[in-house]
Amino acid sequence: MINVKHLQKSFGNNTVLRDISATVEKGEVVVIIGPSGSGKTTFLRCLNVLETPDGGSIRIGEEEVQFSQKITKRDIARLRTQTGMVFQHHNLFPHFTALENVMEGLITVQKQNREEARRKAESYLHKVGLADKMNLYPFQLSGGQQQRVGIARALALEPKVMLFDEPTSALDPELVQEVLKVMRELAQEGMTMVVVTHEMKFARHIASRVIFMDGGVIVEEGAPADVLETPQEERTKRFLSLIQ
Repeated sequence: MINVKHLQKSFGNNTVLRDISATVEKGEVVVIIGPSGSGKTTFLRCLNVLETPDGGSIRIGEEEVQFSQKITKRDIARLRTQTGMVFQHHNLFPHFTALENVMEGLITVQKQNREEARRKAESYLHKVGLADKMNLYPFQLSGGQQQRVGIARALALEPKVMLFDEPTSALDPELVQEVLKVMRELAQEGMTMVVVTHEMKFARHIASRVIFMDGGVIVEEGAPADVLETPQEERTKRFLSLIQ
């Protein structure tokens, strides 16, 4: 489903991604862990072309973009249609209800009519357990509920891959589980997911594979039990000893 080859990204003199190559199979849940500044969020943002790589290529589904050559807005749009992204902060429109927030992308991006967009938005809000909150505004929702609106908004665009950038890190501890529950259900349904997270329990029980990044490279990857319980690399061992 995803094939990344020799991806590179720098900000000025700071090289953040160093020749990253990785694949994600259809239906896999790949969890990326690592210390702050390791490049994991930049890698995720490159998959959605929120950051434009300096080199390498990304293929998602049938769409591929080579970043070693000049790319166009159309190239970026083609790749973006394959992914839905959920951010650390909810990024909802404060003047829109939950329903309107989910409808917005369907109307403006996919050019659906309002009635069709409403039906689809209602369906996805029901899916994330917010059928009774559709007409509330973000300020009337808890952080966990706002994040679930964000998930519904991304899902409604029917992407092939869901990208999650630390989706629970801004939430109070008691709200984390309601978001992870939705993500577990998506995994069980076979949604292909790439998740940057510090939630080791989620990684242990839901991930198909865990990738540990540091210094802009993939240090180690494998089955959750292998990477989290019996890591081979000293850098992985040091990192896990501090957070587990």
